[in-house]
Parts: sequence; structure tokens; C-alpha cells
Amino acid sequence: MHIDLPMVWAAIIGLGVFLYILLDGFDLGIGLLFPFFNREGERQVMLNTVAPVWDGNETWMVLGGACLYAAFPVAYGTLLPAVYLPLVAMLCGLIFRGVAFEIRAKAMRTQHLWDLAFMLGSATATFCQGLILGTLLQGIAIVDGKFVGNTFGWLSPFGLFCGLGLLLTYATTGCAWLVMKTDGELQRRMRLMLKPLALTLLAIIGVVSLWTVLGHQYIADRWFSGMHFIYFAPVPVLVLACVAGIIRGANRAHEWQPFALTQGIIFLGYTGLLISIYPNIIPPSLTIWEASSPHSSQIFTLVGVLIILPIILSYTALSYWVFRGKVRPGDEGYH
Repeated sequence: MHIDLPMVWAAIIGLGVFLYILLDGFDLGIGLLFPFFNREGERQVMLNTVAPVWDGNETWMVLGGACLYAAFPVAYGTLLPAVYLPLVAMLCGLIFRGVAFEIRAKAMRTQHLWDLAFMLGSATATFCQGLILGTLLQGIAIVDGKFVGNTFGWLSPFGLFCGLGLLLTYATTGCAWLVMKTDGELQRRMRLMLKPLALTLLAIIGVVSLWTVLGHQYIADRWFSGMHFIYFAPVPVLVLACVAGIIRGANRAHEWQPFALTQGIIFLGYTGLLISIYPNIIPPSLTIWEASSPHSSQIFTLVGVLIILPIILSYTALSYWVFRGKVRPGDEGYH
């Protein structure tokens, strides 16, 4: 039986990136919400909701990057030069955020500075991820497997707007997470904030979708040609249903429903992205098979991934299970 190894690897990388967005998105979102919550102990409660899991969430970014280098070195070598500056800025943001996470509870006199580092680190990392996404969608200039575009090609109106869109996405899912994990006055305020965030996110999704179709002909052709239109047609309806469900859940004091529906929106957006660029790994011209490493290399590294992937999935699931439930003021966290 013939196994299409490039497709297997594309699926593994796709899963890793999706789980990173799904899991690290809401804890980055907590940093984006920090400026609006500063009553006694509120910020510590917000941090305590993700204290046991936030660093494990970033495992999926490491896995995705390592797998891209191992399985698709041509894609790795062309994508990095195209987005080198926002990628470095993203990593710096994650570093500042991680250090602030560990130190702020101990640094009483300078806690406000570490709070600022946490907020700016979260915002920088999120915005740069959106920039990278926008750059990927608008296409990267490649000739003979090498990047030949402008070093600042990522600095485009579309890329900047995608950065803004991801800020709204992570803030919304972070707010929904806190609705699920907190109670009392903090939860009530989160519910109030969730409704305008969800409506703004819906507007952002609409603008990005329209801009993508009007500005990128190869994506428009894929969306509206043949059976693809039938597959895509339910997506706007499902997004509207998710936003309506989030608002309804906030109004009726549902705790888990808004978070599940924000994750549903992320799933719809991510699958839409994958379908839009397939079979390219770097649009508009570098396909999965053209970018792949030799067959022997993919077989060798696949053995390692098949061992490590179940381990990562298991400890991720276990950590969320063990630390399920509400987080309240006075609970153990980063102290």
C-alpha cells in the first residue's frame, strides 16, 4: 500500500499548528485583557486559570516548527526569510510574557512593570502571528525554491489587518475561557465584555474574508469554482451561528458554551485557510510535494513523531483534566 508521506507530514504539522492556536490562543488572550482588569487580586486569578497549562500549550509551536524543518525544508527555508522580522519579534514577545508570568507575583514593588511586560509580550506575539498569517495568505515570491521577495513584504495593509484580527480572536477566546473558569464579579464583567468582543470579531472575520477574495485571485478561484463553493457555503452560516450562540450563552449565564463556540470559530477559520491554500504549503506556487524532504528522511523522522506525539497529547489532556474546575481568589497559583 502506497502512503503519501508528504500528505501525512502536512496533516501532522497542520494538527500541531491548530492545537497551538486553539490552546495558546486563550492564554495569550488573557494578556490582552489584562489592561481592563486591575481590581485587587483579579489579575492573579486570571493568571491562575492558565498557570498549570500555559507553557505546555507552547509545546505545539515547537513541534510544528521542528516538523516543518524536518519534513519540508524548502518551505522552512523560504518562509523564514519572508517573515524573519515579525518571527523574531514574536519570539521576543513570548519570552517577555513567559518571564513576566513567572516573576510578577514575587516582584511586589515592580509588579506593575511585569504586568506591562506581560501585556506587551502577549500583544506583540499575537499581532506578529497575525502578520505572518497575512503574509502567507497574500503569497510569497519564490524562484527555484528560494525566497526572492522584499524583506519588508510582510508590512502590508492586509497583513496588518490580519494582526488586528488575531488580537480580537485571542481576546475573545481568552474572555470566554475566563467566563468558564471564574465566578462572582470577575465572571460577570467577563460576560459583559464577551458580547462586544464577539460582535467585533464577526465584523473582522467578514472584512478579512471579503479582502481575501477581492485581493487574492487564486483563493477566489478556489472558493467559487466547482464543488468548492458548495463546501464553503455553510461556513458563513456556521460562523454567524457561533457568534449568536456566544451572545446567547453570555446572556443566559452558560459557562462552557461560549468557550466551545469560540473554539468552533477558530476551527472554521483554520480549516478555511487550509482549504484555501491547498495543495500549496507556501502559496501561491510551492506545493506540499515540491517542498518535501527525501523519502528516507521523512520515514526516519516520522518514527520519532509517532512516538512523541501520543505522549504530548496524553500529558496535555491530563493537565487539563487534573486542573479542571473553577479558580477563585486565594487558590494556589504563581505566588
